Amino acid sequence: MARREIVKIEGLAELGKALRELSDRVARNGLRVSVYAGAKVVRDEARARAPKAQQSLGPNQPPPGTLKRSVIMKHIPELSSLTRQTFFVTVRHGKKYRKQGKKGNLSQDAWYWRFVEFGTRKMAARPFLRPALEVKRREAAQAMKERLQQRVALEAKKCSTRP
Repeated sequence: MARREIVKIEGLAELGKALRELSDRVARNGLRVSVYAGAKVVRDEARARAPKAQQSLGPNQPPPGTLKRSVIMKHIPELSSLTRQTFFVTVRHGKKYRKQGKKGNLSQDAWYWRFVEFGTRKMAARPFLRPALEVKRREAAQAMKERLQQRVALEAKKCSTRP
């Protein structure tokens, strides 16, 4: 089973206070776009690290590049609130993702991603998700910080121009 990695940024009491002073919609949306920016950094790195087959593996196998195409990030509203936003960087898998694209020939069903990430008895692990998080953890936090500063400044400017 896949593990969840939680990135927790400490020392944001001032940020929480500033968010509570803004309207709920502005605070939630500002926080969501900033966490989105951080998740995007990790997702892009995971896509770059995902292995790609050099040639077709056979008639009933996914085409080369399926694993790279299937790395996504997803907002989880059930785990999000005014002061907490949750995004998962994961891999699409399942029958409903098999026939994608305009002609139905691009599969996004990377059902085998766990075997690649964690290995099997017969295959060595070739992790791409976990190393992507480890390598880009600081860059993702920096992207979130910068995006949140931009968004708060933008919303403050909007509030100050209103009569």
